[in-house]
Parts: sequence; C-alpha cells; structure tokens
Amino acid sequence: MSKPLVPDELWETIAPLLPPEPPKPKGGRPRVPDRACLTGIVFVLRSGIPWELLPQELPGDDLLAAAARLAGGRGVGAAAPGAPGPAGRGGPDRLGAGVPGQRKPPRQKGGAATGPNPTDRAKPGTKRHVVVDRRGAPLAARLTGANRHDSVPFEALIDAVPAITGPSGQRRRRPEKLHADKAYDMPRCRQALTRRRIKIRIARTGVESRTRLGRHRWVVERTMAWFNQFRRLAIRYERRQDIHTAFLSLGCSLLCVNAIKRYC
Repeated sequence: MSKPLVPDELWETIAPLLPPEPPKPKGGRPRVPDRACLTGIVFVLRSGIPWELLPQELPGDDLLAAAARLAGGRGVGAAAPGAPGPAGRGGPDRLGAGVPGQRKPPRQKGGAATGPNPTDRAKPGTKRHVVVDRRGAPLAARLTGANRHDSVPFEALIDAVPAITGPSGQRRRRPEKLHADKAYDMPRCRQALTRRRIKIRIARTGVESRTRLGRHRWVVERTMAWFNQFRRLAIRYERRQDIHTAFLSLGCSLLCVNAIKRYC
C-alpha cells in the first residue's frame, strides 16, 4: 500500500500557514484546493518529472496549477515558527552540527545562484549550504554559485535558523555551540559566532585531525544524502532561483517532519 504524499498530520500543520484564497469580485471558477496543489508539488519534488507530465490522477483539474501556485509563492520555510522539534533530546537548542556546502551536478540551464564549478571544468553549478542539528534535521538552507567559498553565506545561514521551542516553552534562536569543518577556519567566521554568543567548534587547519572531525561531519553529510531522495533537487532544472529555493525549503520541511517522527 502506497503512502500518501501529504498525510493528514502534515496537512494539519501546513494548512494554518497558507494564505487564504483572495476574493474574486467578478466571480470565476474556484481555484484548485491548496492540498491538491501541495500534493502535486511534492510529487514533482520527489519524482523529478516535468510539470507537463504531472499525472491526471492527482487531485485538481489543472496540471499546471501546482506550478503556478509554487511560482507565485515564496516557498515553505524549513521549520514553522514555534514548531516543536527534537529539542528535548539534544535537538537544535543544544547543538548546531555543521555548515558545509555541496556542489550539485553540472547539468543546469543557468540562472541566478549558479557559477562555474571549479572541480568540473567550469560547468555551471549550484552549491547548497545547510545547517543541521546534532541529529541531522535541517534548520536552514541557502544557495550560492558553485564558485563561491563555503564561508560566504556563513552569517546569513546562522541568522536564518528559526526560533525553536525548548522544553521550558521559551524560544531559542541560536544553538549553544556549532561544529564546522576546516573550510570555515577563518577570523570572520569565528568573530560572527562570538558576536552571537555561540561556542566555537570549528576545526583548525593543520591542528585538528580528520578522524576527530569525522564524528560530527558525517551527520551533515548524511543530511546531504537525504536530499538526494528528492529527484528535483538532484539536478537543478529551474532557471528561477526562487522556485528552486522553494523546492529546497519544502525538502527541508519534509526531512524535519521525518526527524520529529523519529525522535519525538
């Protein structure tokens, strides 16, 4: 028996966050229901098929209604503000794990947030930056060109971590400490953490061994591998950065749902 793409418990969380349907003074047919559009978007995200090949069996009358709804919005955040997470068991209020970047396959059509990949004959590519908690649940994600250094979006990525409700009911916006690899061993990254009162756990170049770093790095690499289950993220087909960012945010949301089911 196949699993629903948008189960009831997930829809009950997402539905209050969606904007209401705008009024139509001149009338017209009602738009495709939000849940039907979300089902189509998740199907495209997981399968990677073109919008024109969206199966007729999916709810909704318009095949491109899901694409239009996604293009007209700003995407779904990686975590709802105030949403309970795995904080009580060593979750994001206890530890921010790592912040590596990942280069994506070079088969892209160009667009914003792309650049020549220095490791693949300067083919256009996009780099994905993600900060996760100690168990691998993504907390924030950003996109840059493949030629940008990993430390470029470091501060913006840390500030993008949403507020997490802890066991005491208070919302915490920053982790207690943060682990990162040697790509972030530079003064501006350390100063950024110091200003935010986050304990620095950045591997030092020429000092820290790979064996010690691997205990924390594998958590982030595993999360990067989880993203590959979403075929639409494995290869960037969209020229528009906002649509691809929306797909990335939706993927983060689905991974957070799985983390909550697993650890809470």
